[in-house]
Amino acid sequence: MNLKSWKSHPLSVSVIRFWLGATWIYAGWNKATDAGFLNKSSAHYIGAQLTGYLSSSPISFLLKHMIEHASLFGWIVIISEFAIGIATLSGVALSLAAIGGASMSLILWLSATWTVKPYFLGSDSVYFVMWVALFLSVGSIKSEKLFPRFTERREFIKLSTTGLLALFAALVGSRFQSSTASGTKATTSGAAIAKLSDIAVGQSLNFQSSDGTPAVLFRTKSGVYAYSRVCTHQGCTVEFKSQSSTLACPCHGAQFDPAQGGAVIQGPARQPLPKINVRVNGDSIELA
Repeated sequence: MNLKSWKSHPLSVSVIRFWLGATWIYAGWNKATDAGFLNKSSAHYIGAQLTGYLSSSPISFLLKHMIEHASLFGWIVIISEFAIGIATLSGVALSLAAIGGASMSLILWLSATWTVKPYFLGSDSVYFVMWVALFLSVGSIKSEKLFPRFTERREFIKLSTTGLLALFAALVGSRFQSSTASGTKATTSGAAIAKLSDIAVGQSLNFQSSDGTPAVLFRTKSGVYAYSRVCTHQGCTVEFKSQSSTLACPCHGAQFDPAQGGAVIQGPARQPLPKINVRVNGDSIELA
């Protein structure tokens, strides 16, 4: 770690730098350990998230190309977040790291949180401004200081080490994801979710679907039905609100009506919640 880069900046810049670096590393770890982020059968697969942004994003033309290679793009995002976070904290190519962080935040702002109103409820716009502020604080108008001389052996070693650390962190995260997923007691197809007699008409029950996706089961006078609890806007987990009889997202306020097939009744989400097939077998409620 380049301690001189920390000592040369005022405390205010160091606070922003530490927050951004730590947050980007955490973001990479969060995605690397998420069993559904690169799983095509998951409701919050990176490709499914990108597809959900198409109808509202001003950069939908760019997202379409990302969807074609969603898994590869997902790995690039994970490794990039680790690399930017490590570079920001270590001081290696700090200005370039700030440009990378600002670019990622801008893309997320124009896709994931573009429909969030008012804008300050979406964190991506705030992170974009923070990265720009960091760049202006540590950058230089002189290109030789702004961009490292990659041909120099010392700079090449630093950058290579940062890249290898980012790759290593991504691989470790995926291994941790595997061990965590294997120990999760997810409900498999045909297995019982609950007893019908234990759920009164009008009640709901949270459970896990076969791929580990959080889900919710409802019992009505007409039967039982279930939905994924993964919000179709940005992947947050929705909760059932008994006062309004809706499934509400705590992140950006989207609401879904379970009585109307999980339809959206309040944005910013535009797609209904995915249905999960269930059946009643005697006194047992099972995944179909």
